Amino acid sequence: MAFVENPGIALTRDQLLGSVWGYDFAGETRTVDVHVQHLRSKLNNAKVQIETLRGVGYKLIEAPA
Repeated sequence: MAFVENPGIALTRDQLLGSVWGYDFAGETRTVDVHVQHLRSKLNNAKVQIETLRGVGYKLIEAPA
């Protein structure tokens, strides 16, 4: 939901952890990476994709035509 509510905006792993799992989440930020991989596989042929911003986080963008 965080990506849908913030299309085109870079979200850090910490922001995603707080938004999706809550700030009390005891896991690591690598948890976000695993879930992003799952989302990417589900968005395989969709009109949007999740872009990795190295050293920053992720953002939802329109897939190239």
